[in-house]
Amino acid sequence: MVEGGHAVRDLLTRYPEQILTIVAAPGYLQKEGQSDRLVRLASSTKQYSCSDPQFSKLSDLDAPQGILAVVRQPTWDEGEVLRQPTILGIFGEQLQDPANVGAIIRTAAALNASALWLTPESADVYHPKVVRATSGMLLALPIFVSRDLSRLIREGCQIFAAEVTGAGTVSINEIHQAPKKLVLAVGNESRGLSAQIRTQATTRFTIPLSRNVESLNVAATVAIATFYFSRLPKGK
Repeated sequence: MVEGGHAVRDLLTRYPEQILTIVAAPGYLQKEGQSDRLVRLASSTKQYSCSDPQFSKLSDLDAPQGILAVVRQPTWDEGEVLRQPTILGIFGEQLQDPANVGAIIRTAAALNASALWLTPESADVYHPKVVRATSGMLLALPIFVSRDLSRLIREGCQIFAAEVTGAGTVSINEIHQAPKKLVLAVGNESRGLSAQIRTQATTRFTIPLSRNVESLNVAATVAIATFYFSRLPKGK
């Protein structure tokens, strides 16, 4: 379920075939912008209205906007993604904050990442807080559940692990070339990456910080690293 006028309009514009139903309340319809109304009315999607109190029962927000869309969950072909000649993916190990997962999905989609892999212990990508944090981008990025890195490594992906610090790490600024098939690994919000992931990584890198800041939020780490590596020349 996707809520909010902006998010629903984005779905109607980009993924109309994925929408099953739209529900709107009188409070929203009275203040709906002309352009949003035209997009909504031009859609062949089934649309229903209900009272504002009834809509509040459908919504999980404290202050619902008054419009929502029921959307098909997307399906993706992992093999098709991994067969691409160039990959920039993200692997999240036990990411448990829904807001972080949602922000990572939105950032990865915006920066044209190939896909996101999450371990089963991570937050459900269809958790309402994740869906809200993606701001409608949940359908734009292939997302897969993977217990480990084994398949990615077998398919020729090199793993670059993001760490706060530690022996064997290099500054991201010292990396001047990215492999054609690159997956960035980030770890749990409090514990970081497991020893197994760190051992499997081709490169372990850090993002230099100033003013005695010890670490970055995992979503910020993904944003900086994805932006940086997406612009490097590609090697083997």
